Amino acid sequence: MRNKDNLETELFHIGIILLAAAIATGFLYIFFLHRFLPQVHCFFSSVIGIYCPGCGGTRAVKALLQGKFLLSLWYHPVVPYTAVVWGGFLLTQGLHRLGAGRIRGWRFHYWYLYAAIILALCNFIVKNVLRLVWGICM
Repeated sequence: MRNKDNLETELFHIGIILLAAAIATGFLYIFFLHRFLPQVHCFFSSVIGIYCPGCGGTRAVKALLQGKFLLSLWYHPVVPYTAVVWGGFLLTQGLHRLGAGRIRGWRFHYWYLYAAIILALCNFIVKNVLRLVWGICM
């Protein structure tokens, strides 16, 4: 059981570092870089004519940050899924480490990753079927 605790401690520390980096990058982009960086369209969508597995991710993040959870889910379901799982893990692990009552931190399970992969594949398939069969672009 000791190795599992070490893994979750490492994942917690990595998660905090990534969260801080994401916030810093977001502020840097919003206040400085958005005027200088061009909007680049997806290579797969523009050239090949199909959506890539990541298409919709940026729109999903924007929608999620605006509080539009269902719209974020529509754009790319992995984004809100990751926010819930990652946020829940960090929150419960943080409260557990601070000694907040009976709260036990969420444990890491590989099925979190498998579920994200399945969501990304389903999103990829559904969006491309809608685009190629019925001509519905997202």
